[in-house]
Amino acid sequence: MKTIRIGVIGVGHLGFHHARVYSTLEGVELVGVVDSDAERAMKVSLEFGAPMFTAVEELLAKGIDAVSIVVPTSAHRDVALQCIEAGVNVLVEKPIAATIEEAEAIVEAARRCNRIVQVGHIERFNGAVVALMEAVKDPRFIECHRLSPYPNRGDDVSVVLDLMIHDLEILLALVGKEVAQVDAIGVPVFSKFEDIANARIRFANGCVANVTASRVSMEKMRKIRIFASDAYVSTDYSAQEVIIYRKKTGVMAPNVTPMEMIDIEPLDVHKEEPLKRELESFVSCVRERKRPLVSGEDALAALRLAQRVMDAIRG
Repeated sequence: MKTIRIGVIGVGHLGFHHARVYSTLEGVELVGVVDSDAERAMKVSLEFGAPMFTAVEELLAKGIDAVSIVVPTSAHRDVALQCIEAGVNVLVEKPIAATIEEAEAIVEAARRCNRIVQVGHIERFNGAVVALMEAVKDPRFIECHRLSPYPNRGDDVSVVLDLMIHDLEILLALVGKEVAQVDAIGVPVFSKFEDIANARIRFANGCVANVTASRVSMEKMRKIRIFASDAYVSTDYSAQEVIIYRKKTGVMAPNVTPMEMIDIEPLDVHKEEPLKRELESFVSCVRERKRPLVSGEDALAALRLAQRVMDAIRG
C-alpha cells in the first residue's frame, strides 16, 4: 500500500484534530503542519511528531501528496489554489470558499490540474447520517435544527455558511432535485453577520424543508426529522441515533388506538468519530483516484444554495 504523504495547513481548534487523526492512520505520513502562529504550530509539531512550518511553500517543498486546509474561510481560495497548482490533492474545510466565484476557481483549478478536492462536510460521515441516507426514500417534509452557543471562532461568515450549510448539503443529497423556491430570515446578534437564520426551501418535486441554524443558543441541538411517503424518521446527529416510525400493515381493529398501529425501529448505526471516517475516506480517494463523497462540485452546489438563503435574508 502506497504511503500517502500529507500535511495540515492551519492547526487551530479543528486543524489540531486533523493532525491528530492523520498521525494515527495506517499508510499515512504526517509530513508537516503549517500555521502563521509559530507557538501553535510548535505545540502540534511536538504532540504529533511532525515538522512545523510557518509558510505554505515550505510544506509544499517537501513533496506531499495531499493536504488538509483548515484556515479561515476567507483564505480558502488562495491556499487551495496554491496547493492544487503545486500538484497536491486537497481537503478544504467547509464552506469550500467565502463566495461562489472563489469556489468556482477552486473547482476549475482541480479540474485543470487533475487533482482531487474534498470538502469537509463532516456530517456526511456521521454514522447516523450514513444510516439515514440508506433508509429514507422520497422525503416529503424535512425539518433541521442546528443550534449551539457562540463559538468565538467561525464568525467571520454568516451562520448560514458556518452551520446551516451542513444541513443544506445533506438536503441536496437526500432530495436530489432542483430547488424551486427559498424564503429566509436571519439576524446578527454578536457578529456583523447573521447569527440566527431560518430558511424554508421548496424543491421541484414538492418536498419542503424548514432549516434553522443558531450560534447564540444556550444549548446544543443537531437534529433532522423527515416525513417520507412511508415513514417518519428522527435523527440525532450528536447521539448518532436514528429512529424510524412506520404505520403497521393491516386494518386497525375497533378497540385499538391509532398510536398502537405504529412500529418504532431504532436503526443500527456504526458509531465512530466522523472526522476519522472523513479523513480515511479522503486518503482512500487520493490513493485510488476516486471521487470524494462530498466533492468540490457538491460543496459548490451547497454554497450556491447557502447564497440563495443569504440573498433571501438580505432582500
